[in-house]
Amino acid sequence: MPFLGQDWRSPGQSWVKTADGWTRFLDEKSGGFVGDLSSFCKKDDHNKENLFNSLNYDVAAKKRKKDLLNNKAKTQYFHQEKWIYVHKGSTKERHGYCTLGEAFNRLDFSSAILDSRRFNYVVRLLELIAKSQLTSLSGIAQKNYMNILEKVVQKVLEDQQNIRLIRELLQTLYTSLCTLVQRVGKSVLVGNINMWVHRMESILHWQQQLNNIQITRPAFKGTTFTDLPLCLQLNIMQRLSDGRDLVSLGQVAPDLQVLSEDRLLWKKLCQYHFTDRQIRKRLILSDKGQLDWKKMYFKLIRCYPRKEQYGDTLQLCRHCHILSWKGTDHPCTANNPETCSTSLSPQEFINLFRF
Repeated sequence: MPFLGQDWRSPGQSWVKTADGWTRFLDEKSGGFVGDLSSFCKKDDHNKENLFNSLNYDVAAKKRKKDLLNNKAKTQYFHQEKWIYVHKGSTKERHGYCTLGEAFNRLDFSSAILDSRRFNYVVRLLELIAKSQLTSLSGIAQKNYMNILEKVVQKVLEDQQNIRLIRELLQTLYTSLCTLVQRVGKSVLVGNINMWVHRMESILHWQQQLNNIQITRPAFKGTTFTDLPLCLQLNIMQRLSDGRDLVSLGQVAPDLQVLSEDRLLWKKLCQYHFTDRQIRKRLILSDKGQLDWKKMYFKLIRCYPRKEQYGDTLQLCRHCHILSWKGTDHPCTANNPETCSTSLSPQEFINLFRF
């Protein structure tokens, strides 16, 4: 009598229905019952359950192996590629790497700060994020932000360059955090409040380290800046884009003080940073009735943003919407990829991720 597609009888056994309604195996030699149908039903069910569990285990194991391989491939891919896809009007659901935090993690700013051509660009970007974008960063992006900032500070402490620039960055960040921490009850910052207090203490420590820097005069005994002809000194000073650097240079020696007050020098500086219309609105005359370009410059920088200039910037490919550092290869399908790239200022970079 077959059951569930199988005949469970052994040679010398037959089916017998007993009075209690069970169908049992009767051993023809011994005359005794071997088992009942229900036991074999349970045995068959048990075998099927084991088979089902085994299949589920195999499927789960294959899925875990596939996910592990995918995660390794993604991790390797993300670390190799130093570009991201962005598109104005896209959504986070459509493109997984279009947030500011993910862009900050992917574009390798840690290496960029070691390049003198990119250093000022990254610092300006850090400053803009500190002013208005801290709350838009994920927890991982915030941690990455602080790690990069620490590397920037350590680089300045070692090189003793761009000290004022980093002081201003730290002060901007500390002021923003003071405002945000006071509103912690409104969940404006990601992470525990104690963690942010610790980060603020780190900022104060970095500021103290920068204030304690003692710039030593190099032991080089060759030609110095003041040994150059006046025309060369003036030509070099014309390449300074920050008026505060001119003032600092003028404090080094009396001769440089005279050069740093040159009217033509300050006029070119004003014309470089500001438009004619902006300059006409902020005219200041000296006691001699001439335009005081130095005073006009410092008044203009309080009213208008200065022109930004960087040795290297992030590039946006208009053809395939790939964002990367200049010189970074990306899979562009345009015939002339070089003609499709446009430079982005730090503010334009942040504007890409505003939805």
